[in-house]
Amino acid sequence: MQSPGWYFHRLRSMSSAEIAWRLRNKLTSYSDRLLFRSRLSDPPIASFCDSARPLLNPAALGGHILTITDKTDVPQSWKERAVAEADAVAAHRLSYFDLENQPLGDPIRWNHEWKTDRPTPTGFTDSIDYRDHRLTGDCKIVWEPNRHHQLVTLGCAYRLTGDERYAREVVKQLESWMDQCPFGTGMNWRSPLELGIRIINWVWAIELIRPSDACSSAFLDRLAPVAWRHVWDVDRKYSRFSSANNHLIGEAAGVYIGCCYFAGFKNAASMRARALDIVAHEILAQTHTDGGTREQAFGYHLFVLQFFTLVGLTARHVGDELPESYWKRLESMYEFVAGFYEPGANPPNYGDADDGYVLNLGQRLNDQTALLKVGSVLFHRDDFRALAGGGGEPGLWLFGAAEESTPPACGDALKPQAFPETGYFNLQTGSIGQDDTICVSFDCGELGFGAIAAHGHADALSVTLRVGGSDVLVDPGTYDYFTYPEWRDYFKGTRAHNAIIVDDVDQSERQGSFIWGRRAKARCTDWQPSSSGGTVTGTHDGYHRLSDPVSHQRTVRLDGDSGSLEIVDTIESRAEHKIELCFHFAEDCDVTQCGAHRVEARLPTGIVVFEFDAACTLRLARGEENPVGGWVSRGYHRKVPTWMVVAELRCRGSQTLRTSATITHRTSERMLRETKNEAVCH
Repeated sequence: MQSPGWYFHRLRSMSSAEIAWRLRNKLTSYSDRLLFRSRLSDPPIASFCDSARPLLNPAALGGHILTITDKTDVPQSWKERAVAEADAVAAHRLSYFDLENQPLGDPIRWNHEWKTDRPTPTGFTDSIDYRDHRLTGDCKIVWEPNRHHQLVTLGCAYRLTGDERYAREVVKQLESWMDQCPFGTGMNWRSPLELGIRIINWVWAIELIRPSDACSSAFLDRLAPVAWRHVWDVDRKYSRFSSANNHLIGEAAGVYIGCCYFAGFKNAASMRARALDIVAHEILAQTHTDGGTREQAFGYHLFVLQFFTLVGLTARHVGDELPESYWKRLESMYEFVAGFYEPGANPPNYGDADDGYVLNLGQRLNDQTALLKVGSVLFHRDDFRALAGGGGEPGLWLFGAAEESTPPACGDALKPQAFPETGYFNLQTGSIGQDDTICVSFDCGELGFGAIAAHGHADALSVTLRVGGSDVLVDPGTYDYFTYPEWRDYFKGTRAHNAIIVDDVDQSERQGSFIWGRRAKARCTDWQPSSSGGTVTGTHDGYHRLSDPVSHQRTVRLDGDSGSLEIVDTIESRAEHKIELCFHFAEDCDVTQCGAHRVEARLPTGIVVFEFDAACTLRLARGEENPVGGWVSRGYHRKVPTWMVVAELRCRGSQTLRTSATITHRTSERMLRETKNEAVCH
């Protein structure tokens, strides 16, 4: 049960039309409750299938799937990886989030939260509050195995080896799931997005094992009504209004792909058409013209890019027309990924991320490299291919191309990149694949998408820094959604970003774990790129809401030729305020304070020496919990200690703070000499 304040703020975020829509949903839920018992049994096939049409349309995934067998000429490493992963799945062990090789029981217990090792409610699904950790545990821990990515892993292994036990295991796990999860019961029918992702994985798993005797007509007859209820239930429960973010995209993608494959459903054509219309609309509504997601979260950019790609490919296979605007925007989304890509480097960490992906086709498709390889084939882009190294196993399953990966191209100059609608500006210099690269990302974007901006963070004017492919200044990430509210608040707040915090107040007003009230509006006021980096300036008004308004302007200058970075913060106010400039370092940086205003960060590819303004007092933190500070999270429920530097002062009127960084690359003679003589810090 949420607090009264949560309900108050949630209602305030809704329009009258949304309130009316939610009341209708309540009536639907009430009707479902009355029919709950009668729906526990699967409906007869004749009630939802057209006997004149085949149940399955294999063409939905492309005719090349059937040509992939154990005789296909693929790298031996692909088969070895497939066997190792499939053997773990067949032994009912999965690795996800912070759970490694987690045993799921035999038979698998699908209604179970494995982090706390307790069963979850199995009553009427709409009565379960999945946000209540005391009741359900962390819903994401429950849902992840039930997305059934592992069934596709088994299916791929079956195709690459011809081993029937992998196909039989797909059927065994699906049958046990259907035994334990009748329609309308428990956590696994609670979220339409989960149904959308699950049906996509069912489609792929069934098509991969279709040549096997395990995929019998009796099995398909049992699966059909459950698959139909997936698409039917989502079709009547699409997320709308303030809830219509990535969830709506995933829901519609699931219905579309499900109905294209299970083409024998009587109402498949109408559901398919509605779903395709939604996806075609949302790709324009939820992304900027420069390709970035309006959720302002890179992890969700990669997430929805998978849905849009899979829908586009399925539409091509079945002959459905998508407008040119769809393909143009989809290509822009790939260009956005490429704009932040450096071979071997971590992806950006801004905004929420929960490790979500749609399919695992030898590589999880939320991997930047894997996606760029897919984009290189889809759009015939040699630049994507050169960046990512070309080839890769996902290309085999999506396009029938069994081309092995190659090393990424090296030597081309990194160029500054501007994504003005999304609000990201990348000052970059050096040569791709070399250790002389410097990449600075500057955030002048909006907080997030829609009425509640659910997945945005209070990170206006934050910067990140990468040197020679190694992170120096990082966005600390997300860590948690539901289990640890104090950590949720920290990681999405301003203090957990390389930004300025005033009077211990976030730039934007938090009203819940996924609700923002008054928001900082950031904008870029100057952009001057150059071959050696350039200059960018931005402002935000987040602290105008204070009783004494405070304005903040930040200018970032990069000169790659001299290896110098300068950050100039200008603060305007009337009364006195507490100002804190926060810098978060990557977990493999060795950070040392070398004087009153100097900090040295040693990393695998060089040394960066920071000089802070003389008006500030420095404070270093690492892995602290009271107050929280000095952490980085690279994945859901995973965090490690790291160094955080806070430059503090009190000021009134106009105050300019200058922070400079001198970057020395590992291969330079100066770096070698300074390392040997320990001349930088003493």
